[in-house]
Amino acid sequence: MILLCIFNMSVFQMNYFAVILVAVCVRVPSSYCASNPIEWCYNDSTCNDLQWATIVPLYCNGTRQSPVNIVSASVTENANLTALTFEGFGNTSAMNFIQNTGKTVQVTFKPGVKISAGDLPSTYDTLQLHLHWGNGTAVPGAEHTVDGKRYPMELHIVNSKLTYNRNTTLAFKDSLGFAALGFFIEELTGTTGQPASWKILTSLLANISVAGQSVEVPAGVSLDDLLVGVDRTKYYRYLGSLTNPNCNEAVIWTVFKDTIKVSKDLIDLFSTSLHINDGSSPLMVNVYRSIQPAQPVSTQPKSSSTRTGFSLGLMVLCLVLRWI
Repeated sequence: MILLCIFNMSVFQMNYFAVILVAVCVRVPSSYCASNPIEWCYNDSTCNDLQWATIVPLYCNGTRQSPVNIVSASVTENANLTALTFEGFGNTSAMNFIQNTGKTVQVTFKPGVKISAGDLPSTYDTLQLHLHWGNGTAVPGAEHTVDGKRYPMELHIVNSKLTYNRNTTLAFKDSLGFAALGFFIEELTGTTGQPASWKILTSLLANISVAGQSVEVPAGVSLDDLLVGVDRTKYYRYLGSLTNPNCNEAVIWTVFKDTIKVSKDLIDLFSTSLHINDGSSPLMVNVYRSIQPAQPVSTQPKSSSTRTGFSLGLMVLCLVLRWI
């Protein structure tokens, strides 16, 4: 019996079996995989995000789930949200491999890229980045929204506490184990093939059109290059979760207000180049989770210059009214 065999497995063997099972479900979807609690998806009604709370009930129906709609009028001010420190973001050799996971595009990083400060409780080690999108620029697919607005894409940079030495199992058990950076991507109008960093990155998509494929990222592109033009001093902060199963509530979210601007032709490549399985399977579109219940969100206080300007304006108005 299969169950008897599993019960007699060592811990190592059980972990190995689980890895094989996940690989089979991702690479070769079947009726068995659809009913197995490990399998999840974005677009099939039997395993999409409306079913995740049933598939992984321990976490996906929790009280601290992501993504959320950020209501700017309800955000509170927190003076501790200073600028973050980015280490290794300018390293043009830090990216390791880019992979089609069957759920998204993921880029892994070599050790040495880190973030800290900005009221984070620790230094965090940058593990990977991945993206969420809809169907080209016509159907937006960012995960977080701001005042109900959904952007075409969203870039997530996932970091775990440095003290865990990239052991994500330990990070999952810590309510502050991960620090995720979210960047909205919107269309850069009036041009094609821009920015150059994104043209290089998207040129690799043709080599990973099938789920499970990966290629090395050539030297020459850094995280700073991908985040070109973004003001990284202004952001929203809240406590949330991973946005896909197992939906662990172990994430400090930092969602930046400024956007990455990428030309339409490059944005469209994500929804026209990648398959969820083999080459005959559907294209990878609408890979994002729906909005979850609101969480308390904070941001930096208005700058002193802004407040000073407002005060001076108010004084002038009062003087004018006095002499009318």
